[in-house]
Amino acid sequence: MEIMNDFLLISSLAELASETKKGFGFNPSNFLEANVINIAILLSGVVYLGRNFLTSALEVRQQKVAEAIQEAEERLVQANSRLLESEKQLTQAQAVIEQIKQEAGKTARTVKESILAQGKLDIERLTNNGKASIEKAEMQIKKQIQQHITDLAIQKVTVQLKEYMTPNLQSKVIDSNISNLGGQL
Repeated sequence: MEIMNDFLLISSLAELASETKKGFGFNPSNFLEANVINIAILLSGVVYLGRNFLTSALEVRQQKVAEAIQEAEERLVQANSRLLESEKQLTQAQAVIEQIKQEAGKTARTVKESILAQGKLDIERLTNNGKASIEKAEMQIKKQIQQHITDLAIQKVTVQLKEYMTPNLQSKVIDSNISNLGGQL
């Protein structure tokens, strides 16, 4: 607003001078000189009167730029701090990942050894069960063979007894057995 008042003051002074035809007026014989003088006066008035405005505007601008630089520097410090913290967290995360990998390797080896040990036990158990089954089968086969041999022997003896046993021989065997029983009583 102050600039506007100063500008109006200069223009009114120019009008006043042109009315009196003494300094600011239009001179057709020296047209070029009159305009240059008017422009110079106008420019010097603007500079003189606008100096405070320009200075204050530049100071405000300078202050804003300084504040912006200061804020940018603060953000840079904060960003660097966050970067350091992130790098620290990354290092920690990598250490945790490495530890997890090592633990996973140990666990895998333990599980592998456990599976192999269990496999050996299972093989041993199956082998023992197989041996026991074979021995049982051998025993059953032996019993069957013995039973078969016994059955054949009984059949053979029965056949031979039928051929040799006559009624007379039968009665002698019975009498002999009865007399043996009588002497024991």
